[in-house]
Amino acid sequence: MIGSGIAAQRLSPGDIGLELLENAAATAVGLVAIILTFGPVSGAHFNPVVSLADRVFGGLSTQDVLAYIPAQVAGCASGAILANRMFHLPFVELSTKSRTGGGLRLAEIVATVGLLLVIFAVVRSGRASIAPFAVGAYIGGAYFWTASTSFANPAIVIGRMLSNTFAGIKPSSAPGFISFELIGLVIAVGIIKVLYPDIRDTAAAAVVPAAPEVYP
Repeated sequence: MIGSGIAAQRLSPGDIGLELLENAAATAVGLVAIILTFGPVSGAHFNPVVSLADRVFGGLSTQDVLAYIPAQVAGCASGAILANRMFHLPFVELSTKSRTGGGLRLAEIVATVGLLLVIFAVVRSGRASIAPFAVGAYIGGAYFWTASTSFANPAIVIGRMLSNTFAGIKPSSAPGFISFELIGLVIAVGIIKVLYPDIRDTAAAAVVPAAPEVYP
């Protein structure tokens, strides 16, 4: 996400719309790839709100969540640092990009609710195999139809604080984003319970089928 943002900013300087399109496209297809790659290992738990929702529905234990969330934050922070260095920037450069205001925070609620609905709806309706593509399509589109460009992930917020680039977020803006993502989590859990009350898969947040016991 940060790497594609830096590349977009350099390839299309001054054209914010095109920069956003390039960033969104790269993020969407990259997300599909990493979900397909790591889904069999961890259920593709890259996002604390997804893990917390899965804990509510019984798909994860509290111990799992307590292990996942630090790993998710560390992964996003490491990714930001790696992206910075690939483009010859300082390892860590705190963002100065302010993202504040009621509209952006409302957008993070909407983005988070939508993401959780997509994940749990496709899994609980027995279509887990298409979830990587549904999630990638959702995030790619939500870059444009949400005012906040759809962070929808507290770990991503923390990671994006560490890069003063197109995709960054100022540290003072981060608590607001995270708080409203958690509000979105609460709302989404309620909606999912109403619309998809039957748990068809206890690992409800796993976005690809579990790995087979024996690989060919």
